[in-house]
Amino acid sequence: MATEGGGKEMNEIKTQFTTREGLYKLLPHSEYSRPNRVPFNSQGSNPVRVSFVNLNDQSGNGDRLCFNVGRELYFYIYKGVRKAADLSKPIDKRIYKGTQPTCHDFNHLTATAESVSLLVGFSAGQVQLIDPIKKETSKLFNEERLIDKSRVTCVKWVPGSESLFLVAHSSGNMYLYNVEHTCGTTAPHYQLLKQGESFAVHTCKSKSTRNPLLKWTVGEGALNEFAFSPDGKFLACVSQDGFLRVFNFDSVELHGTMKSYFGGLLCVCWSPDGKYIVTGGEDDLVTVWSFVDCRVIARGHGHKSWVSVVAFDPYTTSVEESDPMEFSGSDEDFQDLLHFGRDRANSTQSRLSKRNSTDSRPPLSRARTHTNVMNATSPPAGSNGNSVTTPGNSVPPPLPRSNSLPHSAVSNAGSKSSVMDGAIASGVSKFATLSLHDRKERHHEKDHKRNHSMGHISSKSSDKLNLVTKTKTDPAKTLGTPLCPRMEDVPLLEPLICKKIAHERLTVLIFLEDCIVTACQEGFICTWGRPGKVVSFNP
Repeated sequence: MATEGGGKEMNEIKTQFTTREGLYKLLPHSEYSRPNRVPFNSQGSNPVRVSFVNLNDQSGNGDRLCFNVGRELYFYIYKGVRKAADLSKPIDKRIYKGTQPTCHDFNHLTATAESVSLLVGFSAGQVQLIDPIKKETSKLFNEERLIDKSRVTCVKWVPGSESLFLVAHSSGNMYLYNVEHTCGTTAPHYQLLKQGESFAVHTCKSKSTRNPLLKWTVGEGALNEFAFSPDGKFLACVSQDGFLRVFNFDSVELHGTMKSYFGGLLCVCWSPDGKYIVTGGEDDLVTVWSFVDCRVIARGHGHKSWVSVVAFDPYTTSVEESDPMEFSGSDEDFQDLLHFGRDRANSTQSRLSKRNSTDSRPPLSRARTHTNVMNATSPPAGSNGNSVTTPGNSVPPPLPRSNSLPHSAVSNAGSKSSVMDGAIASGVSKFATLSLHDRKERHHEKDHKRNHSMGHISSKSSDKLNLVTKTKTDPAKTLGTPLCPRMEDVPLLEPLICKKIAHERLTVLIFLEDCIVTACQEGFICTWGRPGKVVSFNP
């Protein structure tokens, strides 16, 4: 799905839209906002964001949502399509002075009916850890802004970890934190750990372990968003310099890059099976990038303004019978990264503590990992506009519903060798459903190093650290190359539908099992019941 600015033919705000699955209906009784429901004057405010968590309680109504509007942060029971929302009874409400919430993320791993860990990033650079059920404030990170003074653009818990989280800033830096460690009373000193083309990673030099554990400097300009792969092993980042950069998070190796047609990239999302990455940005395009092939395979066009949110719908993605495409890389399960123990005779030689991801993240069933992106008719969404479009090319028969959960943290696919060319070609053709031009040159195979810890990397590449310099890529020289193919060189995906659903720009698109949740910059969080899921209710 994707949002765009409306023209004369789209002035009417729609309350329903039809896709091949059926009719999606706006449920006015399920709208969340500030308690008075007055539209928010969003000028100069950070985008409205929404985070969901399920508390796994026995009531059958364990869904909770958090959203920010201006200086306010709300935490509600989410009743979805089942019952009217009572805006007068938030579980928790906070109003901040001098700074605004910009983003937030729940730790799904530790959430219970009695306690939930919520990270909140702020416009002045701080990150707060709160428990909105206990109404407690646990910790404040970067409190004195000694680590970074710029706005927090994205914050997420590291998949499979109860204590590690990653924070991106408009400075172009990312920082890895551990909730158990303090930030120190002085500005951190760093030591180079890893450097490559347009990125560098530093460790924090200190006699005792302190935050941040790592500092990533990525690209030029703001780092607008990042997303972990479904198996938690790879990290996709999009920056204001127009680049998508995909890293192996364990080994801090650059897997591949892509350049926007022009302007910055604002949003990024992985397909449920991890085979594709979708981005959107200031070129008014949606770009589909093959993870295995490291190349652009399709673009979605038809938008009249910036694309600000992209998302796949895991529930309308068909299930494959064949084996899933597997990632290359380490045979080890996800490393729990960086305790950097107290014995720090040489910080660059410190090994990352390893953690078997299956200890904390139950393996998913085969049906939840075998997804076919070809038929995901609601890929991306977003823009500074206020309408929603669903791209695609053909209308296949109805699809079985996948059991995948949105933002699922792990897949069952093992990490073995790279995927064969035939599988790559098949995946490309399935996704685009359009004929592709012959590839003019082979993308070189990535040399994935197995079983790498940070210690291995620093020891093997220390001789190169001062030789590799951070380089700037001339945008004029990337157009027409594999980094940024011309429009005529890749298939174009046409929107299946385009509907104006809000007066202000859309900032949120989240797929749940029985509904789609959207939010606009006026501060209204709307629920769209899926076909056959809307039931009568008693307010």
